[in-house]
Amino acid sequence: MNPKEYISEHQHRFLNELFSLIRIPSVSAHAHRQPEIQQCATQWQKMLLEAGVDTAQILPTKGNPVVFATKTLDSTYPTIMVYGHYDVMPAEPLELWTSPAFEPEIRDGKIFARGADDDKGQSFMHAKAFEYMVRSKQLKCNVKFLLEGEEEIGSPSLEAFCAENKELLQCDMILVSDTSMLSADTPSITTGLRGLAYWQIEVTAASRDLHSGIFGGAVANPIMELSKILAQLTNADGKITIPHFYDDVEEVSDYERSLIAQIPFDEEEYKRNLNISQVYGEKGYSTIERTGIRPALDICGIWGGYTGEGSKTVLPSKAFAKLSARLVPYQQYEKIARLVSEHLAAIAPKQIDIKVTTLHGAESYVCPIDSDAYKAAEKAYTKVFGIKPLPVRRGGSIGVIPIFEKVLNVKPILMGFGLESDAIHSPNENFPLDLFKKGIETIVEFYLTVSSKQ
Repeated sequence: MNPKEYISEHQHRFLNELFSLIRIPSVSAHAHRQPEIQQCATQWQKMLLEAGVDTAQILPTKGNPVVFATKTLDSTYPTIMVYGHYDVMPAEPLELWTSPAFEPEIRDGKIFARGADDDKGQSFMHAKAFEYMVRSKQLKCNVKFLLEGEEEIGSPSLEAFCAENKELLQCDMILVSDTSMLSADTPSITTGLRGLAYWQIEVTAASRDLHSGIFGGAVANPIMELSKILAQLTNADGKITIPHFYDDVEEVSDYERSLIAQIPFDEEEYKRNLNISQVYGEKGYSTIERTGIRPALDICGIWGGYTGEGSKTVLPSKAFAKLSARLVPYQQYEKIARLVSEHLAAIAPKQIDIKVTTLHGAESYVCPIDSDAYKAAEKAYTKVFGIKPLPVRRGGSIGVIPIFEKVLNVKPILMGFGLESDAIHSPNENFPLDLFKKGIETIVEFYLTVSSKQ
């Protein structure tokens, strides 16, 4: 039975198993979800054993546990390690979901639910591709699975776990499906990721909330002052104004920029999909360049004061914001974290106190396109999609990817199958059923290519 036939025959079971994972609200950002985190890890352990691994363990870290499974056939065979994450982003605002976030629903040929794409759906494809290879007795490589529960909060525990378990995690190739393609008809392999730095800002004006009639005009309003501070961080050309922020930014050559310009991109369709009238960003760069080879700075949240029903004449004592920066090769997030923290303190007016806390960060990543693993992935996409995949740098960050390179000395291959329209991290996250099936097929073809060389 070929892969397409196997997927078709077992599709109902596959979806039931995937839905059992999705229904578990394993939100790593919410401390009260620890029971669900443990439940999801246990469910993954069970499913990997059923798929055919020899051993599957739930191993502790300083934070949430990892699920680690192995299938060892021959010490002379290459070892492939599959990485994924079982934690998901918070689903709020829940009222914007068409169907409940943790109750998967199929409509319009797509699976709608939190985690349908990122990353339960994409990780699950690897389990089913592996299952097919085992049951069809075509597997000629050793396989390891590493599934973590903290990716959506920056993988704070995984670097130490990898360093302490280097021998356990030793492998020749690392496969990751946590990225997207250019379109359903234009497959691509992610060859670069931006790094990340993330802060929380707290501004305090008075020791308590004050009556805005009695004190308004005499005491600083922290929300206004915070807004003024944040407004200074970029200029009219979309340039970040923090001193020395661009010192280490990789200047991409004109030749590489000419290759980027050849990537199919319909700006009008992009605007329609996002329901925006204009694109916006750093002057002098295209949309693809702005999200792939240039850094960015964004306010991810801002709050303070009274936001309930009706009115309350209050001058709040505090205001808060969350700020993130996407970084490019050669920018070190620890250095950027320090630069931003120092700059915010320097421009804060004397009438308020400001506290800046660095929450987490990740380095950027670039993958070569001449490795055996990349060539096997390229061949697999070509076989399934009928067209050679394009190498593309992406704007997102996956904290563990540069960690694998640093600690294990292996360059991961980012075999993503999501689409921009999948709305990951947003209400109504979804994953097309067609790409779910094609993803399994493509991963099978990767295994077949590697196995054929043994």
